[in-house]
Amino acid sequence: MAVAGRLSGPEWKRYPDPATELEVVRLTDPAFSSGMTAPHLRQFGRRSDTLLYWSERTGTRQGFQMDLKTGESHQITDAADLDPHSLVLNSDEKSVVYFDGPALIESSLNSLSKRTPYKGPAGVKRTGLTQGFDGSLLFVETRDGKSRILRSTRSVTNTIAALESPVDDLQARPKSGQLLIRSEAAVSLCNLDGSGTRPLQLEPGLTGAITWVPSGRTFVYLHIPDDPKELISLREYNPEEKTDRRIASTSQFESVGSNTDSSVFAGASRSKASAYVLILLRAVRRELTLCEHHASDPRMVSPIFTPDSQSVFFTSDRDGHSAIYRVHVDKFVEHTGEG
Repeated sequence: MAVAGRLSGPEWKRYPDPATELEVVRLTDPAFSSGMTAPHLRQFGRRSDTLLYWSERTGTRQGFQMDLKTGESHQITDAADLDPHSLVLNSDEKSVVYFDGPALIESSLNSLSKRTPYKGPAGVKRTGLTQGFDGSLLFVETRDGKSRILRSTRSVTNTIAALESPVDDLQARPKSGQLLIRSEAAVSLCNLDGSGTRPLQLEPGLTGAITWVPSGRTFVYLHIPDDPKELISLREYNPEEKTDRRIASTSQFESVGSNTDSSVFAGASRSKASAYVLILLRAVRRELTLCEHHASDPRMVSPIFTPDSQSVFFTSDRDGHSAIYRVHVDKFVEHTGEG
């Protein structure tokens, strides 16, 4: 296994998309698996110049940071059992956090020195790592169908909530001391210390992917009708106003991501006949096709915007193993600042 700190050269391949002729850049080699962390976690530098991701190029799954100008990557973990969906870049961009088996690790990007804020018991499943606006880390431990939500600060890790069912989604609210929890069909909001829990009344029916807009004012979600012939719609919920409104129908989005000012959304179609990555313009409720994704499972695609809203990144195994792809959208989306 390569040691943390080792550099890897660029693996980029550019090609015109067959459907749109827009240039797509495959950033990692599909000879081995690579992918991005959970969509709601910080993975880009604030200037959209670096990407935090995982890869198996060394023979084991490790965390890397890519320079998006040169394509070079350097290995930042030497984990024995990395959880790839737990990688998160701290707000100061000087360190990363991730789970290595039962251990929560914080590692400096410069010195690669590490500390272990928490090490959990064996025999439990850990999921849902998210980072609060105050830098605290929240995650779920599940055993025998029951869950507890833990919060870790620099000084202590404690349980803030216990549930009788598994937690399917956990997302800290940006720029706010609140936490969204989805357990089975129920979605609720509470404070970061576990107090003030209240259920949210979303549109009746099946709720798909949920994501906070970067301002934290609202979250958007996919509403899936019972009839598979009907279109999946994108809706927006405002917790303060308790309003739930429809934004637009989608081309059967499997997942959704918001740009920094929530004027544009990126989605991956679950349709096998139209396996595209698309953007949806809020103002005109119009979709634009960016490129084909042809992933074997559309759930892996999870397109997201860079902080400047000028690129969309996604994952696909269309060329072999899962790889990371980039498509520029500066022709369609205005430049935005940091989220």
